Amino acid sequence: MTTVPDSLWAFFGGQVRYMVDRGMVVEAVASPGRFLRLFAEREQVPVHALPMARRISPPADLVSLLRMCRLLARLRPDIVHAHTPKGGLVGMLGAWLVRTPVRIYHIHGFPFLTATGRRRSLLCAVERLSCRLATRVLCVSRSVAAVADQEGVCRADRILVPGNGTINGIDAAGAFDPARYPPAERAAIRAAQGIPPEAVVVGFVGRLVRDKGVGELAAAWKELSAANPALHLLVCGPVEDGDPVAADDLAYLRAAPRVHLTGEVLDMPACYAAMDILALPTYREGFPLVPMEASAMALPVVASAVPGCIDAVVDGVTGMLVPARDAAALARALRRYVDEPDLRARHGRAGRERILADFRPEAMWAALYGEYQRLLQA
Repeated sequence: MTTVPDSLWAFFGGQVRYMVDRGMVVEAVASPGRFLRLFAEREQVPVHALPMARRISPPADLVSLLRMCRLLARLRPDIVHAHTPKGGLVGMLGAWLVRTPVRIYHIHGFPFLTATGRRRSLLCAVERLSCRLATRVLCVSRSVAAVADQEGVCRADRILVPGNGTINGIDAAGAFDPARYPPAERAAIRAAQGIPPEAVVVGFVGRLVRDKGVGELAAAWKELSAANPALHLLVCGPVEDGDPVAADDLAYLRAAPRVHLTGEVLDMPACYAAMDILALPTYREGFPLVPMEASAMALPVVASAVPGCIDAVVDGVTGMLVPARDAAALARALRRYVDEPDLRARHGRAGRERILADFRPEAMWAALYGEYQRLLQA
């Protein structure tokens, strides 16, 4: 279960089918939305639409919990595997109340890391409660597991990072293979966005919210674009009202002549195929898929040196890590890749080799399946 269906769609392609093929009966739970339907069609499993607010809302959360208890009492699962903070809280509380024997909370990252005051304390307390109600806590990355221990969210001996981390591995041999996009196809994708075939393209993929560093991206772009009139910026992702980007920054990105905003995108490999460099100036992550997918597509990555990103990018090998909230450092790193195509190519190749060696989806699925079996036997 996840809070929103977008997470089901983005994170679990192939994983559910792997479990079903090994005799497990899998059903999925998330808030209603078209991605829940798309997930059900793609994975061929039953789904249940159960509204859950992403933000803390006690009245709505109580209703979600009652519905969850009713659903779990009817299904009587052996395992409840809950992801994301609200899905984790409602899922673990519901599973504990109906006495589900195996309760797994999978931590994708910590919203409290960028919160302050009472909100930070509350978010941290919610994470602690979800972990205490779980019979097993999983983390998507070793750096997030370290934060969980350091912040008192969960003891290190109760945490497992399956495989080498990530939530689902990366399909570098299939969907995210740059060989699927020869020069003519790459030029066509660029042309659809109004980007010349010979341009150097900096890309950003993600929700357009403050925590993703969109303000820093806009500031760095002002500096870079002024110095290089052949440079283009391709921004792939929806604008969201929660945690909004500053109005001036969003207006600038919408009006700048060489900035291309695609909105929500389903065909992510095609977006990466149009790029030369990926930027992710985020403030917090768990184990972000975007830099991993970009590496699989042989792109060098400039990302913030925050938990999660430090697992996704090997600094100086597959990309560069820069301080979070530092637009000048972001601009410097991007400029180096713009000016040095050989470095760009070398780091891109190293990134793809790493993904192929260490992050195959089948390895992640096998590790998770093994943990399911071990927990059931226990």
